[in-house]
Amino acid sequence: MLLAFIIAIVAIAADQLLKLLVTSTLQSGGTVTILGGLVKFFYCENKGMAFGMLQDQRWLFIVFTIVVILGIIIYLVKVKPKNKVLLVSLGLIIGGGIGNLIDRVYLSYVVDYIQLSFFSPVCNFADYCITAGTIMLVVYILFFNNESDKKISKAE
Repeated sequence: MLLAFIIAIVAIAADQLLKLLVTSTLQSGGTVTILGGLVKFFYCENKGMAFGMLQDQRWLFIVFTIVVILGIIIYLVKVKPKNKVLLVSLGLIIGGGIGNLIDRVYLSYVVDYIQLSFFSPVCNFADYCITAGTIMLVVYILFFNNESDKKISKAE
């Protein structure tokens, strides 16, 4: 359980530090391109969610994020899972969610700044934490979760 909270704290700190760096250096319209154009960094304000959907629904995103994060924290405290894949995935989801939640509460938008040449939406570190955490959670559910096997064998 502690591993998930440490990862969440590191993810939040990294996200907020990167956003501070971006707002202090790129907000005036600057762009930085690296890796032969593979990655572009520039300042962008996102008042929606992924791909700019549901613009100006700030309170919906705030409430949804709080509910999901509280649900994960309650699960961690009550179940006390030991699997590292699960703990890392939940830590990344919590950290990314809180990173974007901070922006929504204090700024009314999320600071985005990363655009990949093969993926046009502009994202941020928190978004990638949530995405990586969700992928890891799916991998855990599909390949590492033995709880469902135990429940099935007990029912038979």
